[in-house]
Amino acid sequence: MIRRLLATRRQLLKSSAALSAVVSGGASGLIGAPSIAQAARPSITHGLQSGDVDMTSATVWARADQPATMLIDWDTTQSLTNPRRIIGPDALAETGFTAKQGLTGLPPGQDIFYQVSFQSLDDPGAYSEPLVGHFRTAPATRRDIRFVWSGDTAGQGWGIDRDRGGMRGYGAMLATNPDFFIHSGDTVYCDDPLEAVVPLDDGTVWRNLVTPEKAKVAETMAEFRGNFLYNMLDDNVRAFNQTVPMFAQWDDHEVVNNWYPGEQLVDDDRYTVKSVSLLAARANRAFRQCIPIRENPADPRRIYRKIAYGPSLDIFFLDMRSYRGPNGANDQDAPSADTAFLGAEQLRWLKQELLASDATWKVIAADMPIGLVVFDNWRARDTFENVANGDGPVRGREFDIADLLSFIHRNTITNTVWLTADVHYTAAHYYDPNQAQFQDFAPFWEFVSGPIHAGTFGPNELDNTFGPQVMFQSAPPEGQFNLPPSAGLQFFGQVDIDRDTEVMTVGLMNIAGETLYSVDLEPA
Repeated sequence: MIRRLLATRRQLLKSSAALSAVVSGGASGLIGAPSIAQAARPSITHGLQSGDVDMTSATVWARADQPATMLIDWDTTQSLTNPRRIIGPDALAETGFTAKQGLTGLPPGQDIFYQVSFQSLDDPGAYSEPLVGHFRTAPATRRDIRFVWSGDTAGQGWGIDRDRGGMRGYGAMLATNPDFFIHSGDTVYCDDPLEAVVPLDDGTVWRNLVTPEKAKVAETMAEFRGNFLYNMLDDNVRAFNQTVPMFAQWDDHEVVNNWYPGEQLVDDDRYTVKSVSLLAARANRAFRQCIPIRENPADPRRIYRKIAYGPSLDIFFLDMRSYRGPNGANDQDAPSADTAFLGAEQLRWLKQELLASDATWKVIAADMPIGLVVFDNWRARDTFENVANGDGPVRGREFDIADLLSFIHRNTITNTVWLTADVHYTAAHYYDPNQAQFQDFAPFWEFVSGPIHAGTFGPNELDNTFGPQVMFQSAPPEGQFNLPPSAGLQFFGQVDIDRDTEVMTVGLMNIAGETLYSVDLEPA
């Protein structure tokens, strides 16, 4: 089966060579722009994406270069001999000519091939060249599952250097032939402008592809969208997106480093817009316009959600950003609005969904690790960005996590595994109540892996409140930080669930394709 799917993906990439041929990578950030003589014919500019795939539904995404209607044909064979047509939304200037469409009524456990084209709204007889993508729906019965996760794309000044092969981490993940990819946040770096040339310690230089939207911090809708579109100028990213669905969440850099609602950027002269809540509203809309996330009509801004991926796996995507209180000393002795991290409504939703889940494995996709100290002010070390606030009893934001862990324990919810990124190194943590200050929880694992294409840092200090034990970690040597992707310390995680035993094997990988650490988790 793996060989067949790999061959299928090679055929897809070969059939889509025309897309790569039109990539200009110019300073405008737009690719495949038509000539004046062909202006009536639309073009697909940034490849295809699919996401939030479950047993019977998925979301597909593309972008046109002019006002046009999205047309989607899908079938269970690559030849598209018996396609079902969906007339999608209009790609208009208001969305930066992006468009996404939900597909429903899909057969479970099936390879789905979808063809996207655009019909011009100026000339209904003018159509774009079609582009074909692929995903595989979740199974209705148990089968082997493989997925990958990582975070942090184009951060700390490290963008697309085509002379160095671009964002090679995406090529490494594609080579594992995953069913889907969890992007654990920092999908883009809207607060981290790129320089065209960055000198390296070895005497060479890193040469960034730079677009106008990546040359300054993002404040407008167009600038936020431009950060997402920038990543899709990379050949590796487009090839990956075309054949592997992405399940994405956000963290801080989609808006600004370490942000929280209500914050004012009074001391950051880079910004003319000082309200972080206003920036976050624009970033949230750009995220949903440029990421194939399933929309929630009841709450269009909502990013936290559950994806059921067959009888063996449910995935719960958290939003540890939008409902938190302010970053501060994080040392309160009782819960309050200031100690919120997940927020009351998200915490209630998560408990309810975990309790209702009958999947064997329950993966909690978090955008931050829960037992590592992350300071907001690294110099003073007196304000905190994360849950963890140093050794000791439950305080501050830890109340949300203690409440959740107690609920899981008291309701005998088994087989929970936490996956995350954020700290720019890779690690395996085992949370042991016998080693913890707070002990009302069952042991569990947390796996950290990233960045996929950003600066490397770490390791961070542990907080013993919940008893994390480091089983493995790989980080830069002491005293080195913000190492470029060319240093090789770029990471992702790989999860395999066996159809027959339902054993979950978690591997921590580097982008050379080497397994640095692996552990088999037996289901309870």
